[in-house]
Amino acid sequence: MMKSILKITAISAILSLTLTSLSAEDFSKLDVKKECDVKANGVEKLLETAEKYNKLAIENKVEFMRLGMKTSQYIDASKEALKNGAKEIAIVDNKAKPTGEMVSLEFAAWRSCSFAISALTQMEDSKKNWKLASPSDGYKY
Repeated sequence: MMKSILKITAISAILSLTLTSLSAEDFSKLDVKKECDVKANGVEKLLETAEKYNKLAIENKVEFMRLGMKTSQYIDASKEALKNGAKEIAIVDNKAKPTGEMVSLEFAAWRSCSFAISALTQMEDSKKNWKLASPSDGYKY
C-alpha cells in the first residue's frame, strides 16, 4: 500500500514538473500560427493551450494585456461564452468595465492563445537580444 502511494506521488510530481518546467528551447520552438489555429484545433483546444502557457506567463510575471484585458480575462470570458453558448464576448478593462467593443468567440480564443505563447517566446527572446536595443552599443535610433 505504501509503495503504491509513493509511486503515485512520484508520478504526479514528475508530471507536474514537466508541465511547468518547459525550457527556453521549448518556448522558442513554439509556432503561434500552428498552435493557435482556430479552424484546425477548435476553440476548446485553444483555450486549453492558452491556460497552459498563460499559467507559466503569470508565474514569470509576463502576462500580456491588450485593449485593457489580461490574457487570463480573455480565457475566462471565452470559457464563459462557451458555457453559455454565446457567439461574442465583451472587451472589458482591468476593472471589468465594458469598453463597448464585442469580439467573436473564435477571435477571443485565438487572441488568448497567441498572447499566452507570445509572452513566453518574447521573454526568452529578450534574454538573448536585449543588448541590441541599448543606446550604449552605438546603434542609431
